[in-house]
Amino acid sequence: MADSGEYEGDDDGSVRELCANGACMKAAEVEAKLDEGNIQEAESSLREGLSLNFEEARALLGRLEYQRGNVEGALRVFDGIDLHAAIQRLQPSFSEKSASKKCRSRSDSHVSVSQHAASLVLEAIYLKAKSLQKLGRLTEAANECKSVLDAVERIFQQGIPDAQVDNRLQETVSRAVELLPELWKQVASDHDAVAAYRRALLSQWSLDNECCARIQKRFAVFLLHSGVEAGPPSLGSQVEGSYVPKNNLEEAILLLLILMKKYHLGKIKWDPAVMEHLTYALSLCSQTSILAKQLEEIMPGVFLRSDRWNALALCYSAIGQNDAALNLLRKSLHKHERPNDLMALLLAAKICSEDCHLAAEGTQYARTALSNAQGKDEHLKGVGLRMLGLCLGRHAKVSSSDYERSRLQSEALKSLDGAITFENNNADLFFDLGVHYAEQRNLSTALRYAKQYIDATGGSVLKGWKLLSLVLSAQQRFSEAEVVTDAALDETTKWEQGPILRLKAKLKIAQALPMDAIETYRYLLALVQAQRKSFGPLRCLSQIEDDKVNEFQVWHGLANLYSGLSHWKDVAICMGKARELKAYSAEMLHTEGVMHEGCGQTHEALRAYINALLIEPSYVPCKVLVGSLFSKLGPKALPFARSLLSDALRIEPTNRKAWYYLGLVHKDDGRIADAADCFQAASMLEESDPIESFSSIA
Repeated sequence: MADSGEYEGDDDGSVRELCANGACMKAAEVEAKLDEGNIQEAESSLREGLSLNFEEARALLGRLEYQRGNVEGALRVFDGIDLHAAIQRLQPSFSEKSASKKCRSRSDSHVSVSQHAASLVLEAIYLKAKSLQKLGRLTEAANECKSVLDAVERIFQQGIPDAQVDNRLQETVSRAVELLPELWKQVASDHDAVAAYRRALLSQWSLDNECCARIQKRFAVFLLHSGVEAGPPSLGSQVEGSYVPKNNLEEAILLLLILMKKYHLGKIKWDPAVMEHLTYALSLCSQTSILAKQLEEIMPGVFLRSDRWNALALCYSAIGQNDAALNLLRKSLHKHERPNDLMALLLAAKICSEDCHLAAEGTQYARTALSNAQGKDEHLKGVGLRMLGLCLGRHAKVSSSDYERSRLQSEALKSLDGAITFENNNADLFFDLGVHYAEQRNLSTALRYAKQYIDATGGSVLKGWKLLSLVLSAQQRFSEAEVVTDAALDETTKWEQGPILRLKAKLKIAQALPMDAIETYRYLLALVQAQRKSFGPLRCLSQIEDDKVNEFQVWHGLANLYSGLSHWKDVAICMGKARELKAYSAEMLHTEGVMHEGCGQTHEALRAYINALLIEPSYVPCKVLVGSLFSKLGPKALPFARSLLSDALRIEPTNRKAWYYLGLVHKDDGRIADAADCFQAASMLEESDPIESFSSIA
């Protein structure tokens, strides 16, 4: 048997000599015979000159033809030998070593010779597979490549040993392991590809770190983008107590996290594509907190620090940690970093648009983004205008003067209308415009945008139905609003019906149908019980807060319903249930105050309202009712009542009760003209008052 099968050539890579068993011969002699079509003569020349047997000579000859680029010639050579019979003859040589550990030096020498022979034969099968691949015979190529791995497993039954393995043999095995899944993918045999990938990663092939990393990366990409559900690994390959992925996404994430760990340990080089695929995978399952941890662990210098800050801000924003996200963006947008980074500016503006107290800062970010949305980024002007409109609208809610509020609201609508010219198919823009027009009581325009939003989303988003129902209720079209809620219930799953069912109950109350409303709340409580059973008795706080059917809101709504009917005992029972879920809340203290006031307990009611304001100083319903109570305490209390009611109107200018009670205060104070204006405002708002504030869905 051959103890070598090496090529020796010049620096240009051309083969000059063939060497085996300590002998060499000129490659030109063999090539001349091949050029003449004398394969048998070339084979005989190799067997005689290098002391090779038939299979080894043919394997060496086929390799020579393949490297010369004569794929068809190489295939003819490989087809002329029984490679599998050669493998069968090699198998006992290796099993003998494992059976007997005596005479180690003689056995090791024998196995060394066997490894070199196996290297030639296995490489011949591998090159045959490559030849078939280049000729487009992919299924045959895959089967030949698979036979290489099958042969290796038969020869090395305990796995390829870590030491004393012929380099060429290991190289052939590694290449075959990499090639097989790619061949199955090329013939669209996806399940065979999955099996090949798992075989490559779970069997003992002694792959080096870079080769293993390439396979893991390709498998992860295949799992993410092939569209084929791979299913969990077979039971035989599962290790007891180890984590078993349940689906493609979990398996891909596991592979990519392993690659990231290898990079951190210095086993492989940095590959930015791995991070890109991991970002995509973790974003699909909303696990951006894990992504943030990965970004934080990457060594400095891999990313520009501003890019890292922006990516981390996006991760934190996705999990609701807006403060952390905004702080990172402020660093990224510092004048010494990248103050004109368009994506960072837009994200910062978006975060600020969700907080009244940050809206002014967000306005500056949005204006800077608009001034930088030029050239290839001009298409982002629509996004910039939308963010500007949202920030201006939010800023208007905390404006200290009526003039400033009116100006900001006007600019907000102007910006949002301007955004439509750039993004006339943006469903979120339709929704924002609908809410803004509804809050300003331009109900016909709000109705049009609400319908456009539902059409654009196909009725799949709950807040669109809620907006449409509220706009119809503001137009006093309660029966039509109820039809909308019924349509919304048909379009949503059971667990998402909570907000719509509460809205339906309020519509029943508005139509003077309290018993129907009570029945709706009973159904809601049944949903709560079913939801609780689905999680089991032990639930963490985050699970309770994420409930689609919020039990606290159900009990609170039922308490308000009984309060309107003056069923004070039932109100107390419902409040007790709600307090078990949330001990302190402005909403519950407001309802408690209404109950005390209904029972004639003015001081207790006032205490409850004031406690609510201590918890939430800007809670308008309690400001209004405290102002109402103080207005009844005589002339000396009127200034205090007027101050509270004016402050309530500053926060919520469309609160009709605040206008009404302020009118009473002006009347008692002798300001008849001011009182008439307030009563007129209250009357006009009553005609367009929704059953629930539009801000509840903003």
